[in-house]
Amino acid sequence: MILRHLHDDLRRRLGYSPGVVLLGPRQVGKTTLARTYAAERPGAIHLDLERASDRARLADPELFFEHHRQHLIVLDEVQCLPDIFRALRPEIDGDRRPGRFLLLGSASGPLLRQTSESLAGRVAYLELTPLLATELSPDLSGLQTLLLRGGFPLSHVAPTDEMSFLWRDDFIRTFLERDLPQLGVTIPASTLHRFWRMLGHLHGQLFNASQLGLALGGVSHATVARYLDLLVGTMMVRRLEPVHANLGKRLVKAPKIYIRDSGILHCLLDIRSVADLQGHPVVGASWEGFVVEQIAAHAPAGAEIGFYRTAAGAELDVVVTVGGRRLGFEIKFSSAPKPTRGFWQAMKDLEIERAWIVAPVANAYPLAERVDVIPVTDIRRALMARDNA
Repeated sequence: MILRHLHDDLRRRLGYSPGVVLLGPRQVGKTTLARTYAAERPGAIHLDLERASDRARLADPELFFEHHRQHLIVLDEVQCLPDIFRALRPEIDGDRRPGRFLLLGSASGPLLRQTSESLAGRVAYLELTPLLATELSPDLSGLQTLLLRGGFPLSHVAPTDEMSFLWRDDFIRTFLERDLPQLGVTIPASTLHRFWRMLGHLHGQLFNASQLGLALGGVSHATVARYLDLLVGTMMVRRLEPVHANLGKRLVKAPKIYIRDSGILHCLLDIRSVADLQGHPVVGASWEGFVVEQIAAHAPAGAEIGFYRTAAGAELDVVVTVGGRRLGFEIKFSSAPKPTRGFWQAMKDLEIERAWIVAPVANAYPLAERVDVIPVTDIRRALMARDNA
């Protein structure tokens, strides 16, 4: 079993808070992580709310919670029973001991709205991502496999690239045809699949709702924005916002769009092997999105993550703002990366304290004062070092 970084964080949060909401897309390993943690807690109860028999046990939630007050209660796929939040609020208020509830959910947008209305100040939030490079510590060959297949565990451990591709293809179909309708989404699966593939072709580029609307047959930019909100809220797409700095410069205002899992991106674009990926125009953007996810996963709590671009050409792929400091990341798919003039200008514009160039290299090395080239597995160490500075 792969040890997830979030396991220790989950233990710390439940050691302090009455409850934790663990978010993440389906099949990312939330249930496995929850069961691993629950095994440390004698008498822990795990209910899968997609199962009618488990939902029936919560027919009278107040009575159920009262009866099991001394045990950890894990509620899996909690978005399937939204009314449960109304019962959780008085239960937590009546007994605020830490470590009482672990709620697992697969839709951050709707779930966060419900929990913020009902459980504000009562629960902590964590997000479980697909597998990270630091959780696998791959060599360069293993890194290629992780990039190609993505981080969904069953995709990553498939015996062949073809079986991995078929798993991801089935995952996409199930997500569109079953999971979204269960959340009340009535948009045809074929429409969303086409939109998702378009986003794949625009991976790492600025989002233009009007252009996408025309490509979809003339739908309004508001409808396109709604489609995007849906995929962002189900943690399939990342909308990376620009850094808004008061510099007296013309700044890009549109967000950049990334398919969050590189394996899903490649499946949408019918990229089946490392050879296919190496020869595809998306390879550089795919690496960029892959690294963006690693940075976002390891960023300190409360950090703001964005990108910087001006009309004059200054650009920085990722800016992490934490504690009043700005840290920069440039992402290059090259074994001998060389930053552009725009990178140095962005460093100056934003007064970047420290910057790293993330590339497919085996070992880190200094490039200039305050700038190092690092492998993707060093991102966590870099950010943790700055967080503890």
